[in-house]
Amino acid sequence: MHLRTRWLQRPLFSTPDRLSAKLAFFTPYSSKCPQVTQRLQLLDGECDDFLPWLERKAGIEISSALFIGKSTNGRSLFASKFIEYGDCMLKVPFNVQISPDHLFPEVKSFLSDEVGNVAKLAIVLLIEQKKGQVSEWGPYISRLPLPQEMQSTIFWSEDELEMIQKSSVYEETLNQKALIEKEYLASKQVLDHFPEHFGDITLMDFMHAYALVASRAWGSMKGVSMIPFADFLNHDGASEAVVLSDEHKHISEVIADRNYLPGEEVLIRYGKFSNATLLLDFGFTIPYNIYDQVQVKVNIPPHDFLRRMKLDLLRKHLMPAVKDVNSINPSWDTFTLKEVRSARGKGKGIPQALRAFARVLCSTSPEELSDLAMEAKLNDGRLGRRPLKSMKREIEAHQILLSEISKSIEEYSGCIKSINSPSVYQKFGLRTQMARNLLDGELRVLRSSSDWLKHYCSVLSAQTTRSGITN
Repeated sequence: MHLRTRWLQRPLFSTPDRLSAKLAFFTPYSSKCPQVTQRLQLLDGECDDFLPWLERKAGIEISSALFIGKSTNGRSLFASKFIEYGDCMLKVPFNVQISPDHLFPEVKSFLSDEVGNVAKLAIVLLIEQKKGQVSEWGPYISRLPLPQEMQSTIFWSEDELEMIQKSSVYEETLNQKALIEKEYLASKQVLDHFPEHFGDITLMDFMHAYALVASRAWGSMKGVSMIPFADFLNHDGASEAVVLSDEHKHISEVIADRNYLPGEEVLIRYGKFSNATLLLDFGFTIPYNIYDQVQVKVNIPPHDFLRRMKLDLLRKHLMPAVKDVNSINPSWDTFTLKEVRSARGKGKGIPQALRAFARVLCSTSPEELSDLAMEAKLNDGRLGRRPLKSMKREIEAHQILLSEISKSIEEYSGCIKSINSPSVYQKFGLRTQMARNLLDGELRVLRSSSDWLKHYCSVLSAQTTRSGITN
C-alpha cells in the first residue's frame, strides 16, 4: 500500500500579504467592560510564568495584549486590554520557534528520506521530553497536551472509528496510522543508536509527539515550525486573522481582524478546513462548518460492455480536480462535493469533472463516446463539460448522480441515527459529538447536491415535455 504524508500544517502567510488582505468588518467597542474578576476567572494559573519565560528567552516583548486562560475549548489566549482592529497582538521571533533544525546533526544525518519534517520535529520533542526539567524548552514542552487529551481520530478505538465509517476520514485515519508506524520504524533504527537521547521510545510515544506537531505547527521556510504562545490560539473559520511571517524581521505575528474587549477570547483561522480535516489533523470539529465537504466515488459497472472504452476515455481526458487543502486521497473516480448554496443556481459545489464522468457513464454506444472525445479535443482536452445534445441522455446522466447521492444520504442518516442514542454518548462522550458534527456536515452537503440535481433534472424534463423532445 502506498502511503503519503497528508498532515496539513497551518500555513504561514508572509507579512506583506496583510497589507492588501481584505479583513472582516470590525465592530465598535461596547461601553461595558468585563470586570477584573472575570479575568481572574479566565486565567490559567499553570501558565502564569510562561509568557515571562518566553520573553526572557526571546529577548523581546512578545505580547502586552494577551494572556493565557481557559475556555470551553481548553487553553486559549484572551485580550488583556482593549485591542483595536489592525493592532499587532503578538510577535514571536524565529529564535524561540522549534523546527527540524533543532535536531542533533548526528541524528539527522542518519535519518532516511522516508522520515519527513513532521516526524523530524516530533523527534526533537521526544529529545526535549527525555531531558525533562533540564530542557531549555521545558516550560513549553510541559504545557503541551498529554496523550489522553489528544482527540485526533488516530487515537480513537476501533469502536469509536465505527461511528464515522461512512466518512472518508475513517479510511484516511487507518492510512495515517500506517504512515506514522512506517516513519516510526524508519526512525527507530536510528534512535536506538542514541539511547542517551531517547531511551526506549514506543510507537505510542512517537505517535503522540507526531500528532502534537501535526496539530500545533505551522508550515514555514524550515518546513514546519512550532511557535510557542501563538499555538495557544484557537480556531474560528470565520476569522480573517492568521499567523503572518516576516522573513526580514525574523518574526511571526498576528494582526487583529476586529476589535476585542478585555477578557474576550482571541481567535484566528487555521485555514479554510472542513470538519474532516479539523478532526483528523487537529482533533476537534465545529457544529456548523461552512467549509464542510464530502467525497463520493462513482464506478463504471463491471458488466457495462463499453467499460474498457469508457475507462480509456476518462483516463485520457478527465483531468483530476484541483487539489484543495481538504482533499483526502483523491483519485480519478473519487470526487469532492461542497455545499451547493442554491438549488436553483449553477450547481457550484458539484465538480464539473463529476458531471463529465456521469455523461460518459450514461453513454450507450461507441459513437456517443467518440463524440465526447471529439468535443474534449476541441475544448483543451476537457471532457464532458457541456450538456449532452440529447436532453434525455443529459437527464439520465444526472439521475445517475442523484441515485448515488441518495444512497449515501440514506447511509449517512442511518449512521447518525445509530450514534444518537444516550448509551453511545455515555460510552464515547465527547467523541460522539465530534462524530455527529462530522457526519451532520457531510450529510448537509449531500442533501444540497441532491436538491440541486433534482431541480436540474426537473427543469430539463419540463423543457423536454414542452418541446416534445424524446431522444
